[in-house]
Amino acid sequence: MLGKSELNNLKKKFVEYFGDGGRVFFAPSRINIIGEHIDYNGGKVLPAAIDIGTYAIAKPNSINKLRLKSLNMEYEDEIELSDLEYDENRNWINYVVGMFKFIKEAGYEIGGCDILIYGNIPNGAGLSSSASLEILIAKIVSVFFNKDKIPNIEMAKLGKQVENEYIGVNSGIMDQFAITMGKDNKAIYLDTNTLDYEYIDMDLKDYSFVILNTNKRRELKDSKYNIRRKECEEGLEILKKYEDINNLCDFLPDQRFYKALDKIKDENIKNRVLHVVTENQRVKLMIMAMENNDLIQMGRLLDSSHKSLKEKYEVTGFELDSIVEAARENENTLGARMTGAGFGGCAIALIKTSGFEDFKSEVSKKYFERTDIECEIFLSKIDDGPREVVL
Repeated sequence: MLGKSELNNLKKKFVEYFGDGGRVFFAPSRINIIGEHIDYNGGKVLPAAIDIGTYAIAKPNSINKLRLKSLNMEYEDEIELSDLEYDENRNWINYVVGMFKFIKEAGYEIGGCDILIYGNIPNGAGLSSSASLEILIAKIVSVFFNKDKIPNIEMAKLGKQVENEYIGVNSGIMDQFAITMGKDNKAIYLDTNTLDYEYIDMDLKDYSFVILNTNKRRELKDSKYNIRRKECEEGLEILKKYEDINNLCDFLPDQRFYKALDKIKDENIKNRVLHVVTENQRVKLMIMAMENNDLIQMGRLLDSSHKSLKEKYEVTGFELDSIVEAARENENTLGARMTGAGFGGCAIALIKTSGFEDFKSEVSKKYFERTDIECEIFLSKIDDGPREVVL
């Protein structure tokens, strides 16, 4: 979280643009500890909200318009509430407008609003800046116009709807769910098929998860994300001819599964399905390792997840592989893998907390030598969900 003085400076900026009366809101971003590219395949995932995210200073207005400005992006606009359709020229503002549109269509109240946005999520890092913005807007609308009565899970569903139907990214619900349901020092063990969930303690003793930003920006809409999802859908349709399943993650990686897998002749589709089923199993094994405080096994699972994402799902790339390899070479590291959708963005590593400065220095140096790119490496606290911040 930003400090009080930094938030007061944001409020001063708001006064310059929109006058007095702005209130402060915050929505976290997220990491996914394990369970990658399975949230749209009916799998179980293990994300957690983190304390970097998106802030807004906001107040209702009486002119029936959204007046939107960001301190991170140059684009700003005024949008009539009667004009909430997608416009590709609106840039980041489409996420805000899409949320207002779908919140209204879901039967909730909306109104004119002045909003100043500031985010401290590294841009394009794969820590779900778009989902953070969506849930931030949902929280503002809930507080200002609906007596704070929009349920958090409803916010998550509306955010996913914006991604799928408004922006055009065929993503699952994990990011929005993790952000809306975040809890201090807890990971969320989420069944993406049923939305059943439980909180898992994140007491790692002398170890911490570190975030490694490759500074290789990625855009999901322009990446192979939708292609991967289509490949999974094709695999599911083939397997449904032989097995009574609704999702790929209905399978366990057992003899029955491998017998069915042989029915898929396309090697790419076979590899995608193999990743999904084994990754879903890794999530279950990670829960067991965390409950047993087996940090060595946790590290091994991170490593095997990255290997599968690299070789079977093919969503890592040179930069992510380079930073993960550099992390694993450090003596403080138990395991590392990409996190998020891939194609750039971030990785995470499980390291000995006391060795963080050595880890940061060595990994940054090696990554630059291999890629000629400066990376960012930081510790981040597991955090609560969206909220109004009272100064």
